[in-house]
Amino acid sequence: MDFIQQGFKGKRAWYLYGIVTVLVFTAWQFIGMLPLLVTMYIMSDDTAMFSEALEKDFTVVGMDNNTYFILVIFSFFVALASLFIGVRKFHKKPAKTIITSRHDFDWMRFWYAFKVFGIVSVCIVGIGILLAPEHYIWNFKPGPFFSLLMISICFLPLQTGFEELLFRGYYMQGFAMLFKNKWAALLLTSLIFGLMHGANPEVAELGYITMVFYIGTGLFFGIVTLMDDGTELALGLHTINNIIAAIFVTTDWTVFKTDALFIDTSEPSILTEMFIVVFVVYPLLLVVFAKKFGWSNWKDKLFGKVVNPNIKLPV
Repeated sequence: MDFIQQGFKGKRAWYLYGIVTVLVFTAWQFIGMLPLLVTMYIMSDDTAMFSEALEKDFTVVGMDNNTYFILVIFSFFVALASLFIGVRKFHKKPAKTIITSRHDFDWMRFWYAFKVFGIVSVCIVGIGILLAPEHYIWNFKPGPFFSLLMISICFLPLQTGFEELLFRGYYMQGFAMLFKNKWAALLLTSLIFGLMHGANPEVAELGYITMVFYIGTGLFFGIVTLMDDGTELALGLHTINNIIAAIFVTTDWTVFKTDALFIDTSEPSILTEMFIVVFVVYPLLLVVFAKKFGWSNWKDKLFGKVVNPNIKLPV
């Protein structure tokens, strides 16, 4: 049974996906964000300051970057927990079914993707700094930085885990069963993944052309998941990507405002790196992973029909 066919386990009525989706997003946006909202309210002198903190800048209430960062990540922990609860209670199946088709989670695959993409990402960031050093300010502050590093390593996997298991696991399987093919599930989850990131400040600053990066990234993670029959590689890729984004460079207009090593002071612009990553780095990584893990039968893995393994076909 491949990864997509894991969706046929347990109960799979269409309305259950609606119930779990409402559960997850309610938990994420209301319960999960409550500690952040309460903290902002307590730290605000008046309603106007509270409103400004919500709309523009959390620092107006005196909240430091790391406190804000971990409170935001907490909301993803609540969302991930609610997703697991939904799969167990409503679909009546183990949460592992939206993680991998293997008997156990393959940590070797996770760390391999983590290591390879980590090296590539650091090189891309480093080259960007070397090519335009005048745009970067060294921002190393031992206390805040090492706190950020610990938060990123220990808690960012909760955020990336939620996104990967929701899109490349839960929704990918659901759409595949609905449309009876894999390519529709791949395209839809990539598109929705990109649109979900449409609220990021980068999109407001750079324009909707940045959706090429988000949708392209979703497509890459989806291909990796389908070809490898599990989310281990995608989880490793997504996790190290966000860790590096958090600890190396920060700006006033990106989703991660952190005590990173460098502050980018350049004007918001369409970054060449964005397109290099999508159209050059991602395809090369697919080649590397294919050779490493012996991927084959690409046509069936990505475009094949989805067959219920519990139904015996006539001979």
